[in-house]
Amino acid sequence: MQLDWKIVYYQLKEPFRIAHGEYHERKALIIELSYANAKGFGECIEIDYYHIHLDEYLHVLSTLKKKWEDAHPKGVSPLHFFEELDMLGLPVFLQSALDCAYWDLYGKLNQTSILSILQLPQTVPILSSITISADTVEKQIRAIQTSEWSVFKVKVTHWSTTLRDALLQLEKPIAIDANGSFTPEQCIAIQEDPLCSQFTYFEQPMPKGSGYYHLLRNDQFANWMADEDVQNMGDLSALKNHYRSVNLKIMKCGGITPTLDMIKQAKSAGFKIMIGCMTESTIGISAGMSLAAYADFLDLDGANLITNDPARGWSIEKGNLLYSSAPGLGIRWM
Repeated sequence: MQLDWKIVYYQLKEPFRIAHGEYHERKALIIELSYANAKGFGECIEIDYYHIHLDEYLHVLSTLKKKWEDAHPKGVSPLHFFEELDMLGLPVFLQSALDCAYWDLYGKLNQTSILSILQLPQTVPILSSITISADTVEKQIRAIQTSEWSVFKVKVTHWSTTLRDALLQLEKPIAIDANGSFTPEQCIAIQEDPLCSQFTYFEQPMPKGSGYYHLLRNDQFANWMADEDVQNMGDLSALKNHYRSVNLKIMKCGGITPTLDMIKQAKSAGFKIMIGCMTESTIGISAGMSLAAYADFLDLDGANLITNDPARGWSIEKGNLLYSSAPGLGIRWM
C-alpha cells in the first residue's frame, strides 16, 4: 500500500467570519492511499484556534510511508486497520484523514460503497444547513433571503432580543453558532426565553470547559449543542445535564471508525446528533455524508464554501444530499 500526500489551499467564495476571526482561505492536507489500481482519499484542515498546524504532520507521514509500503490492504477491514492506526498515537486530525482514506480505498478495492458496508440507505430525509458568516444582522438577513438553501446556521458574536426577533421574523429553520462568544448572562437569558425554543439549536455558546457549561440546562428552552466541549466518548457523561445535542465532526473525532462509536454512545445517552464539518472539500464532506443517516441535524456545507474543490463525488446541492453508487466514499480526484 502506497501513502502519498500534498498540501493545498482552499480559496473561500467569500470571507468566512466567526468569533475567532476572518478567513479567506484554508490550508489542507490531502492523504492518498493506493493499492493496485485503486486510490482512497482523506483530508484534514489547519485550524489556528485549535492549534492544528499541518507542517508538523509531515515527518510522521514519512515514517508511516516506510511502515506501510509492503502492506496488502485488500483483506484488512477498516475496523482492523483502525486498531493498528489507533496504537500509533497520531494527532486526531491526521488519524482522521488516514482512517477516511482507508475506508475509501477499501470500498474501491472491493467495489462496494461504504453505505453498503454499513448497511445504510442512499436517501437521507433531512437537509444540510448552509453557514451564514458573522456580519451585521442586515447583511445576514439579506444572505438568508437570497439563498437557494432552506436551512441555515448563523454565526454570531453576541446576542440580543433585537437579533433574536430579526431572525425569527424570517420564519425559516435557523440555528445559532456562537463559537464560544456568549457571556454566562446571555446564556441564562437564552435558556429562560420561550422564543429561543424556535431556533433549531444554539451551538457552543461559551468557551470550552466545564467552568462555563455548568450554567447550561438541557431541560429549558434552548437546544444547547456541544461542539468543542465534546471531543471524545469520555466527555459525554459530563455533558448530559447541560447539552441536549452534540456536533460530531469526523475530523475532530479521529475518523469514520471512532465517530461510529461516538454516535452509538451519544444516542444511548439521549443526545441528538449533528454530523458537522470544517471548511472541507468533497473529500471530507463525503466522509460526513457516509454517516448522515444517523443524524438528527446536518451541517455539511464545507465544499460549497470553496472555489477550488480538488475532488468530485458525493455532493450537497441546496441542502440535499446527492449520493452515487460509486464504491468507497465515491471520491474522484480531479
